[in-house]
Amino acid sequence: GEVATPYYYKVYLAEHDIVTEMTPTERAVLFRFTFPENDHSYVVVDAFDKGSYIKILPEENKIIGYTTRNSGGVPENFKNYFIIEFNKPFTYKATVENGNLQENVAEQMTDHAGAIIGFKTRKGEQVNARIASSFISFEQAAANMNELGKDNIEQLAQKGKDAWNQVLGKIEVEGGNLDQYRTFYSCLYRSVLFPRSFYEIDAKGDIVHYSPYNGEVLPGYMFTDTGFWDTFRCLFPFLNLMYPSMNMKMQEGLVNTYKESGFLPEWASPGHRGCMVGNNSASVVADAYLKGLKGYDIETLWEAVKHGANAVHPQVSSTGRLGYDYYNKLGYVPYNVGINENAARTLEYAYNDWCIYQLGKALNKPKKEIEIFAKRAMNYKNLYDPEHKLMRGKNEDGKFQSPFNPLKWGDAFTEGNSWHYTWSVFHDPQGLIDLMGGKDGFNQMMDSVFILPPVFDDSYYGGVIHEIREMQIMNMGNYAHGNQPIQHMLYMYNYSGQPWKAQHWIREVMDKLYTPAPDGYCGDEDNGQTSAWYVFTALGFYPVCPGSNEYVMGAPYFKKATITLENGKKLEISAPKNSDANRYIRSLNYNGKNYTK
Repeated sequence: GEVATPYYYKVYLAEHDIVTEMTPTERAVLFRFTFPENDHSYVVVDAFDKGSYIKILPEENKIIGYTTRNSGGVPENFKNYFIIEFNKPFTYKATVENGNLQENVAEQMTDHAGAIIGFKTRKGEQVNARIASSFISFEQAAANMNELGKDNIEQLAQKGKDAWNQVLGKIEVEGGNLDQYRTFYSCLYRSVLFPRSFYEIDAKGDIVHYSPYNGEVLPGYMFTDTGFWDTFRCLFPFLNLMYPSMNMKMQEGLVNTYKESGFLPEWASPGHRGCMVGNNSASVVADAYLKGLKGYDIETLWEAVKHGANAVHPQVSSTGRLGYDYYNKLGYVPYNVGINENAARTLEYAYNDWCIYQLGKALNKPKKEIEIFAKRAMNYKNLYDPEHKLMRGKNEDGKFQSPFNPLKWGDAFTEGNSWHYTWSVFHDPQGLIDLMGGKDGFNQMMDSVFILPPVFDDSYYGGVIHEIREMQIMNMGNYAHGNQPIQHMLYMYNYSGQPWKAQHWIREVMDKLYTPAPDGYCGDEDNGQTSAWYVFTALGFYPVCPGSNEYVMGAPYFKKATITLENGKKLEISAPKNSDANRYIRSLNYNGKNYTK
């Protein structure tokens, strides 16, 4: 037996005849162990290798310790402190130093520390362990323990269930089958897991955080574990729509990140990490403000996005803009100057510049300060190859790189090929349509993505990466929904006069590539982005261009959906004749009036 929910977990450890249960709060957890009759029932605590400390305090039925184990992205003083309090006295205690068991030794500070405590138990006896952690101190971990209160595991689980129902209950869908409900709410659940809260509440009730950027304990919010290359696309727009007060805190966290490191994050885990491309923090900042979020230091964020557009982090080159000097001078990042995935960078920088321009306009910044960003927003045109009607890497001398294989993954692009990245003109689809000779030519190229077989060139990677394999398995031509660059493409049929094709293909993707089964995702879920795509799409609309005031229509997946916004207003989406066969929108009424936009 195993039970797993967002608020409660239970497992039977058959080899030891022990039932283990746990239910969490935000920074603490309550464990309950149900033991067999045994003179020697044990609990083992592993503080991990790479530097750890542990101490048994038998007079308090307590174990304290910390681990410094990490995979990067933290200052040298990083520690994860923990406190474990049991409700039963110990009859046995030992610590472990690098694999060596030392009985009746209560404390270890070494590379790999551990502790073992034991007690005599009756059959069915339950032992509770209250656990809390902190990135700040033991004292802060003790303060975090207060989240558990005096509740037992059933009471905490019920509070957790109520909290999740409050979050997930903001959207109610009707008229689907059980599998569709399970898939929808699983996606909604995953859409609100990231970014993680990295702040704590001190004994005075103040918001504080350990900075993963400079190692200091400072006031204010901090969030981490998200990659903007993925999540700018629709995860953050989803938060702006459904949970704006939470994203306001995240924007405050971005202010703190800039103050503490000199840059906005692009991939935080928990500090700046060298991963992916783009300067999409500009999109995350702009979309929040332009969607109406206020009450945080937007002027500091304005300075931050301008700085990030004209600088690169000295140690983490994926933060800021690698190749910004070439981009600002030539209008693109060249293929042959030693900067990989250059075409992807150019296309994303152009969109990012558009976001900065839109934010500057909203802040009434002087025209002379922001017009450069409007100009650079058109830099995507510099990579359009009219011969192939695709985006293509370009050398420093202005000539396209050659030979050109539009099916080649990576190289000039990021985890995709030219067929995937050509559509990364979120902010100017009409401009892309014009480059392709009009709507007919544009639609032919869009159609070709599905007509092409799922063939590829993997030579850049030296082997088949999982994103390529997932495209093959999907068997939808060269459409690669398992990775993010192409996920908005289906909606671009709306700009070219063939919305029915968008409505057809989004239904195909939802039906075939998302299920409630263990393998129900078509690729990387990626910090909520692939889940948020499903949630938006199931509701019938999608934010193709974050930073704009537009949602683009798809087609509702359910017969009815009711969205309760934070301001108390409700949006009801009704499609009573909706079915798999009847997936196309013939007409749309908004507040009882025909809507034709």
